[in-house]
Amino acid sequence: MLIRGKVWKFGNDVDTDAIIPARYLNTSDPKELAKHVMEDADKEFANNVKPGDIIAAGKNFGCGSSREHAPIAIKAAGVQAIIAKSFARIFYRNSFNIGLAIFESAEASEKVKESDEIEIDADRGVIRNLTSHEEYKANPIPPFMQELIDAGGLIEWTKRKLAKTGETVVISD
Repeated sequence: MLIRGKVWKFGNDVDTDAIIPARYLNTSDPKELAKHVMEDADKEFANNVKPGDIIAAGKNFGCGSSREHAPIAIKAAGVQAIIAKSFARIFYRNSFNIGLAIFESAEASEKVKESDEIEIDADRGVIRNLTSHEEYKANPIPPFMQELIDAGGLIEWTKRKLAKTGETVVISD
């Protein structure tokens, strides 16, 4: 899996309330959530982010509550991947469950800058900064988790697997 996009840079300890403020949790509609993503961290982010962009942040990205609205809002806004020094564990799991690629790389987290163009090789765990011509190492995404991302998340992956076996299961969204 190869991911390429422009970087949006954020700092350490970006919590789920900064990602999607609680005042907007009266909906679970991804499109509505995307309108307010990162609003408390960068008021213009939702208006300026483009499909395929990438977030780079410091340590402990996604800390705070366990709400899955945070990675859903990020993905619905068009962000295709997040790079951080570290992630809150529940955010990490929720991201893969909804099909959002995330990468842990202390070096990339520190060195990439806002608006850099980067390319991520998920298979090898290599992040190339096409702007500065640097290369950083990240933990590669295991094949199963890449399958989750490719499918659009755990629910879609499960539907595909069940369809292959011929079983009928109703999964409501």
